Amino acid sequence: MPEGDAVYRTAARLREALDGRVLTRTDFRVPRHATADLSGRTVITTASYGKHLLTRIEGGLTVHTHLRMDGSWRIMELGRRLPPGDQVRLVLATAEHQAVGLKLGMVDLVRDERQIIGHLGPDLLGEGWDAAEAVSRLRARPERSIGEALLDQRNLSGIGTIYRAETLFLRGVWPWRKVGEIENLDSLVSLAQRLLDANKVHAGTVTTGDRRPGNQTWVYGRAGRPCRRCGTRISRGEMGAQPQERLILWCGNCQPR
Repeated sequence: MPEGDAVYRTAARLREALDGRVLTRTDFRVPRHATADLSGRTVITTASYGKHLLTRIEGGLTVHTHLRMDGSWRIMELGRRLPPGDQVRLVLATAEHQAVGLKLGMVDLVRDERQIIGHLGPDLLGEGWDAAEAVSRLRARPERSIGEALLDQRNLSGIGTIYRAETLFLRGVWPWRKVGEIENLDSLVSLAQRLLDANKVHAGTVTTGDRRPGNQTWVYGRAGRPCRRCGTRISRGEMGAQPQERLILWCGNCQPR
């Protein structure tokens, strides 16, 4: 699933194509909003919040989309043939471009964005990023493993399996350690935010400072390979209750129990 930095870049592409432009055609290919027509309305802007995209439309409306595992937005020339089959879930067209949402996991049309993001924790890439609030939410359940807590978007919004693994490695924290046992929770959260922020305008994820293929990450994508620091074989497992378990990677030596 795309993480907060990838969603941030997607919002930037949508802003470039749609901001300030009048919609000439909209096509909601989801049953709930199949009859919705926003043509004639101006697109105000698109913002990202964690893993959510909010396209704000004249008249107090917001088109909310979520990429989930397979979704994407493609900016296409007007009149170009759309992808075949049931891939297309939403089309927002102007006189110049058409933004085509493919395999979107969620498509909503709302007047109150709080319906969508009101329950979420602070956005790691938001202008109003509040590290203290994120830490407070994490500490509210001290018995929970830090690995699970970091992926709970109600605590902080935008982090996924890549940044979870990389953040915990860089802080030397075993993924199953209880939140209440971590003294430097503030610095851990701050590091996660800095990692996402450093990658928000570049495609791909780099946490090592080395953009060469195969050198971008410390543990993610390196299961069974030697740790870059100590040479220990990188471990791979799953965290979370079924069916919500997610991939986790760690170094047993650098992140001791």
